[in-house]
Amino acid sequence: MFGVVEGLFNRGHKIKGTVVLIRKNALDINSITSVGGIIGTGLDIIGSAVDGLTAFLGRSIELQLISATKADGSGKGKVGKEAFLEGIITSLPTLGAHESAFNIHFEWDEDFGIPGAFFIKNFMQVEFFLRSLTLEDIPNHGTIHFIANSWIYNSKTYQYDRIFFANHSYLPSATPAPLVKYREEELELLRGDGTGERREYDRIYDYDVYNDLGNPDKNEKLARPVLGGNATLPYPRRGRTGRKATRKDPNSEAPSDFVYLPRDEAFGHTKSSDFLASGLKSVAQDVVPVLTDAFDGNILTLEFDNFAEVNKLYSGGITLPTNFLKKFAPPIPMLQEILRTDGEQFLKYPVPHVIQVDKSAWMTDEEFARETIAGVNPNVIKLLKEFPIHSCLDKQVYGDHTSTFKKEHLEPNLGGLTVEQALKNKKLFLLSHHDYLFPYLRIINATTTKAYATRTIFFLKDDGTLTPLAIELSKPHPQGDEHGPVSDVYVPANEGTEAYIWLLAKAYVVVNDSSYHQLISHWLKTHAVVEPFIIATNRHLSVVHPIYKLLFPHYRDTMNINSLARKALVNADGIIEKTFLWGRYSMELSATFYRDYWVFTEQALPADLIQRGVAVKDESAPHGVRLLIEDYPYASDGLEIWDAIKTWVKEYVSYYYKSDAELKQDPELQAFWKELVEVGHGDLKNKPWWPKLQTREELIEVSATVIWTASALHAAVNFGQYPYGGYILNRPTLSRKFIPEKGSAEYAELTKNPEKYVLSTITGKKETLIDLTVIEILSKHASDEVYLGQRDDGGENFTSDTVPVEAFKRFGKKLAEIEQKLSQRNNDETLRNRYGPAKLPYTLLYPSSEEGLTFRGIPNSISI
Repeated sequence: MFGVVEGLFNRGHKIKGTVVLIRKNALDINSITSVGGIIGTGLDIIGSAVDGLTAFLGRSIELQLISATKADGSGKGKVGKEAFLEGIITSLPTLGAHESAFNIHFEWDEDFGIPGAFFIKNFMQVEFFLRSLTLEDIPNHGTIHFIANSWIYNSKTYQYDRIFFANHSYLPSATPAPLVKYREEELELLRGDGTGERREYDRIYDYDVYNDLGNPDKNEKLARPVLGGNATLPYPRRGRTGRKATRKDPNSEAPSDFVYLPRDEAFGHTKSSDFLASGLKSVAQDVVPVLTDAFDGNILTLEFDNFAEVNKLYSGGITLPTNFLKKFAPPIPMLQEILRTDGEQFLKYPVPHVIQVDKSAWMTDEEFARETIAGVNPNVIKLLKEFPIHSCLDKQVYGDHTSTFKKEHLEPNLGGLTVEQALKNKKLFLLSHHDYLFPYLRIINATTTKAYATRTIFFLKDDGTLTPLAIELSKPHPQGDEHGPVSDVYVPANEGTEAYIWLLAKAYVVVNDSSYHQLISHWLKTHAVVEPFIIATNRHLSVVHPIYKLLFPHYRDTMNINSLARKALVNADGIIEKTFLWGRYSMELSATFYRDYWVFTEQALPADLIQRGVAVKDESAPHGVRLLIEDYPYASDGLEIWDAIKTWVKEYVSYYYKSDAELKQDPELQAFWKELVEVGHGDLKNKPWWPKLQTREELIEVSATVIWTASALHAAVNFGQYPYGGYILNRPTLSRKFIPEKGSAEYAELTKNPEKYVLSTITGKKETLIDLTVIEILSKHASDEVYLGQRDDGGENFTSDTVPVEAFKRFGKKLAEIEQKLSQRNNDETLRNRYGPAKLPYTLLYPSSEEGLTFRGIPNSISI
């Protein structure tokens, strides 16, 4: 049939092309249509021979080639004649899920030259996702690939025709003259003019402050301060939407079901992240209200009675009356794994990895310590350099916060060393959740929570493991902050009530660590700080710029997941505020941390390790640094990944920039960096630590840091959330009581029923169920995730330059070798921190993974 269709037309001398695209319905999570084709809603025009003919005759999709070597009278590349999609190709072996391929033929003129770009117009009412165009047998040239990966709307929605460039990489100075103006105009379109409310089909990248977290029009208690644009609460910028302001606060943006993203930042693939994202939305809109009704109506008991009841979450689940469950109809299939609505089962969770082998190992001091270097928040512990510990808090405002640890608290467990000797031998380490938290502690404790600022000292034993020596718990002085804190020190105990007092002390530490992890290590240091890089890159680096091609894969889906987080996770009364200690001050506290502690140059792994004192520079050591804790799984594995990233980046950058002078004279790169520093992270623009980006070495370090942050760092702090935190006893997120004093009724209650008392102190049952539902989703890999060392295009066609392509292949091969190396480390029984009492190998920095809850894998980007 298609042969008949093709025979109807006299092509003459033509160039053959193949267009790969995905119809809208194939990307619609609510779609049940499976017929191959372009579009769904009302216009399934491709999928059979007859429909193919209809599409061709209807001239639905038009392409025009643009010359890279021949200019028209204006100096811009010549534009060829219109061509239209023809018959569908059913046997192309490279097609991915839901993709369709079509023939197209372009009329060829010898005076046209070599194509370097093309225009495309969509005359249908429904958009489609354009994957690529490949031209074959171009005279005197061969094959040219155009990688698009972009949504194409009806042509009337665009002020200018959509343009795509061939996969050649050009510094601005090397751009073929006929393409220069097209390159500049495309960047101007992506920048926009900074006005108006953005629409779904827009492609404009612009900046805004975090003024969309609150909802004062709904309730005054839901008002939240603007983050960013001021010295008190600075913040990285987010993508601008232009939505109208709230009525009660002209500086805040009104919430809306539609949150604008530059169109190609939306999940533009068959990705089950669509399901993951919808799952998060469903938790916020469906699960939380059902749980609230169940607990408020006392259908569910408010507290866990004992540890065994917590364990039942992973076997029997939570039971609700059938008539109550009728209120709930989960719309997202992936939630069926958690939301068992058949019969009376409502919630049932997979067994968290930390208790799969040993259900009580989490209680041990060794596991508590091990998780500071191999857990979900492994990049906070630092070397203790002084004793007693001093504070950076203003004494006039907060009094004296010098630690209250005494030598007698520590020396009984130092193996015969004095404190001075242990300090000198670099054997003491500190996990501090004190200075940054204490200024907020009084207002946090004015709610239902009861928390402490904490300091924990660890000792590095001869066997390479850490052990906690003492914990200091500090709370505000009842007579005012200027009087300093009220502090108590607790030491390990193994028997009786004191053992549970010690267990509670550790729980307060972990509660602080959990909030710090979620809001600082995870949200701020990966999600939030990367978004300005995405915006600045798209505004100033052309798609043909080598550095755009280098960084682009590490931005996939980040703006989308961030926008979702602002709607359901970090927003006022969102899931984070409901289930974590910092509550309504969560985002505000992260802003103060960004102001006081975040340094871009310290985000590179070696710099981070050196800054925390857990490593020292040593050119004779592998990776140029020597770890003070030799068996530090996050650091030792991370350095392998860091070196692989930096080697790849160095080879790539060195190929395109032959000198520092070339880099200095690159107007796109310099504009990108200037705007990134002065606008994207503009609240910190005067910090002296920003690189000037005047040398290739600086560009290599900056690029490697961005890639590390978006890939390996995010993987290390994200995909262990459920494996470690899915067991709420191991990673509680709230504390609701202070430690009971001896002789009190509470102390007697603890003595009588210690498990029940511990559970009444940490995260409550409702908050636990919400938290577990969310972090299970966040800890999963999507079915079509793209991992470090891979690319959407397979790594073959992202550039036509063979040297970078070969370097990228070496990068992928190196990562595979590293994975084998890490697996061998996990089989080395002398490395006790690799497993610990929980018998849980450290796999979070294994580069590859399968779909699902795997506790491993490094995606290219912050995609969930």
